[in-house]
Amino acid sequence: MTSVQVDKQHDGTDGAVGGGEGYQRGLGARQIQMIAIGGAIGTGLFLGAGKAIHKAGPSLILAYAIAGLVIFFIMRALGELLMYRPVSGSFSEYAREFVGPFAGFVTGWTYWLFWVVTGITEVTAAATYMTYWWDIPQWVSALVFTVILYGANLISVKLFGELEFWFSMVKVTAIIGMILICAGILTVGFSDAGDTATVAHLWNQGGFFPNGVGSTLMTLQIVMFAFLAVELVGVTAGESKDPKTVLPKAINTVPWRIAVFYVGALIMILSVVPWTEFQPGVSPFVAAFEKMGLGVGAAIVNFVVLTAALSSCNSGMYSTGRMLRDLSLNGQGPKVFTKLTKSGIPLLGTTFSAALMLVGVWINYVAPGKAFEYVVSFATISGMWAWIMILVCQIRYRTKANRGELPESSFKAPGAPYTSWFALAFILMVIVMMGIDEGARVSLYCAPVWGLLLGVSYLVLKSRNPEGAAFAKRS
Repeated sequence: MTSVQVDKQHDGTDGAVGGGEGYQRGLGARQIQMIAIGGAIGTGLFLGAGKAIHKAGPSLILAYAIAGLVIFFIMRALGELLMYRPVSGSFSEYAREFVGPFAGFVTGWTYWLFWVVTGITEVTAAATYMTYWWDIPQWVSALVFTVILYGANLISVKLFGELEFWFSMVKVTAIIGMILICAGILTVGFSDAGDTATVAHLWNQGGFFPNGVGSTLMTLQIVMFAFLAVELVGVTAGESKDPKTVLPKAINTVPWRIAVFYVGALIMILSVVPWTEFQPGVSPFVAAFEKMGLGVGAAIVNFVVLTAALSSCNSGMYSTGRMLRDLSLNGQGPKVFTKLTKSGIPLLGTTFSAALMLVGVWINYVAPGKAFEYVVSFATISGMWAWIMILVCQIRYRTKANRGELPESSFKAPGAPYTSWFALAFILMVIVMMGIDEGARVSLYCAPVWGLLLGVSYLVLKSRNPEGAAFAKRS
């Protein structure tokens, strides 16, 4: 991308505020709000929480609350950057500007990899949910879902936003309904669990930390994985109709959606059904309804969590095509990925990413029982890299803005840079916990390999396209 193009992006003359780069601004306030709300409600909560409850017991509630606060700090840091300059492919754009071209290269490709791996995670979860009704091989379901969602992404961004709106609406309605049912059981006492339901379950079954504080810390990688995708609103900036109004409102919903959908839901579930009744690999929401004797409710919830997994995978396919195109526009990816269809869809980038997601089919074929655990660990470490870069970029941006070198954002992160430093320290602690956890350690082995691959690729890029390798926006 030339310096002229960059200047146009900054003054908004390339089609829209922040640079549409050929995209259609088809995402309205209603859709952005629901994408933001539903983005954090997926496999990590509906399926991963089962393993976390088994490990940590009721203390998992505290883990979600603290991690949720950190996520809010990250999102406000992202919000400050977005209001300074809302662009498509925001994470790699900011990394290029505030850290350097190599950081932008690594961030863009790593976030793309994160969504590919997350897509594998989600189709794995969806295939697991299908076994609730039918005894069919997981890999068959994974293949069918991957193909269907790929087809769904070959549509306009407006229709994508509408689909995600209703996907998110289903998830939100289901969780609120479950909370209300649990509240009714606790107060009125209906269902099989009515006689035993009590908030005392939160401390009577071995205490609030039944397996010790250490076990709670070991669940942090599962907890953080549950929050991955909250930053998706940053990717939608290039296709939002009014990003400077819509995005701050979406980001400010983070505290209450975490309080309701994570902390509130877990308090209700663990009050109605003792934590000792939950098992890894089984959705705690489905298991809770079964323990209550509400078989139809369990089937409905299983459908909802299936929808949630497919929704997240759908968002993944949306993100990967955009990230590949952003990299290509900056000379850091194959030029073929810059092409858009008439409806503004990066067809080749989406197709390439969907093809790689078929690896999930193979994983479900060779190791159906371990598939979810394998991909969760690697998705977590790659997703957290985007969070790290958001925080680093915000710290550097705030320093320059305070010196008058850059215009101040209209949506400043409260407590920054101290909150950003705290969030960085927390993420590093989670990475250390992953290194201690034998099951999650494999992702840390993969990270250096991925880093080496990116380093070699960047050297090749420098030799073939010095302008693309050296380019840093507003350097």
